[in-house]
Amino acid sequence: MTTAAAMLRALVLASHPLPALAVTLVTAGLAASAGWSVPGIIAIAVAILLGQLSVGWLNDLVDAPRDAQAERAGKPLASGELHPAIASAAIAVSAPAAVLLTLVSGVPAALAHLAALASAWAYDLGVKSTPFSVVPFAFSFGMLPAIVSLGEPGSPWPPLWLMAAAAALGCAAHFVNVLPDLADDAATGVRGLPHRLGPLATRLLAAALVLAASVLLAFGPPGPPSALVLAAVPFAALVLAAGLALGRKAGSRAAFRAVLLVALVDVVLLLHTGVPSA
Repeated sequence: MTTAAAMLRALVLASHPLPALAVTLVTAGLAASAGWSVPGIIAIAVAILLGQLSVGWLNDLVDAPRDAQAERAGKPLASGELHPAIASAAIAVSAPAAVLLTLVSGVPAALAHLAALASAWAYDLGVKSTPFSVVPFAFSFGMLPAIVSLGEPGSPWPPLWLMAAAAALGCAAHFVNVLPDLADDAATGVRGLPHRLGPLATRLLAAALVLAASVLLAFGPPGPPSALVLAAVPFAALVLAAGLALGRKAGSRAAFRAVLLVALVDVVLLLHTGVPSA
């Protein structure tokens, strides 16, 4: 592998590519469901992707010493495969580019995106180690529908129930994402809210949050929900109940997988709902 190819691979790994791609696709789907033009969808998708890349790079840049101490795999900055100066340069380019590109959708959308990114960067820079570690996830995910809605003619805000559902999904993502690393994080001095609550309470909260998102997305929109949407709520409840019951066995990841499955259902509901104006 050439030096350039190795550096590119390291940059991709350090960016947390799967979460970045997931947030990008959800935002693009929201824009498409709101009737945006293809150029507009592409512009907002690239803007969101650049912002998410900056968040991922900053996270691994700040966490490099702790990741090295915990000997975590797939961390190029911790292993020395990626030089910190290169990651810093990537952040310096991607962060302002993300906000500037959102200006294509208008100043209100760009300001909303900047606020969401500032919240995510604050998590990277230290909020993750406080009892308020979930707050950036609630705020930044809650702002995603607003970024899309504010980019429409007249810059309307989305309804509160939609922002609340997105925020609940973001909070659940935080709890689920931290679960596998609770021990390593505690050993390296990271004590966010999930670490203080413990694994059982964290799993229960994640399950409650994705179920709450299901209910909001099913019953928040005006008018009677469709049969498909109505079926999603009891399905989510059954999946979570089964996952939590099976997850009581030592070493089981059933609860973790159940939360992820219901979160996926919620994302489908979110895209099905779209971004109605308040």
